[in-house]
Amino acid sequence: MSFIPIATKLAPQAIGTYSQAIQAGNTVYLSGQIPLDPQTMEMVTGDVEVHVRRVFDNLQAVAKAAGGNLSNAVKLTVYLTDMGNFQTVNKVMAEYFAQPYPARAAVGVASLPRGATVEMDGILVL
Repeated sequence: MSFIPIATKLAPQAIGTYSQAIQAGNTVYLSGQIPLDPQTMEMVTGDVEVHVRRVFDNLQAVAKAAGGNLSNAVKLTVYLTDMGNFQTVNKVMAEYFAQPYPARAAVGVASLPRGATVEMDGILVL
C-alpha cells in the first residue's frame, strides 16, 4: 500500500516534521490542527469559540484537499487545556457535523503548541 501526503495552502503549513494528512487506501489521517490562520501562520484572535471554529475550518480545508469533507470523519480527538471549554466545542461541532456524529475523544492536556487552548485531529474514510 502506498501512502499519499495531503497538503493545502488553505490550512496552516506543518510547523514540524509531519504532513497535514496522510492517505492510506481510502482512509485519511488528519494531523492535529490548532487555531492558526493559514495566511499569517499566527494564532487567531478572539474567544475560545473563534479558536474552535478556526480549528474546524483548518480540518475542513485538509479534508477537502484529500477529496472529502468533514462529513467523511469517523473519528475526532479533541485536546483542550481547559475542559471547561468542552461545551463550546460541542456547540460549534454541531454546526460542522450532522448525525451520525463521528466517534470522539476529548483529552485534557497541560499545554499545546504555540500556547493554543484547543487542538484536534481526525480520521476520514473516503
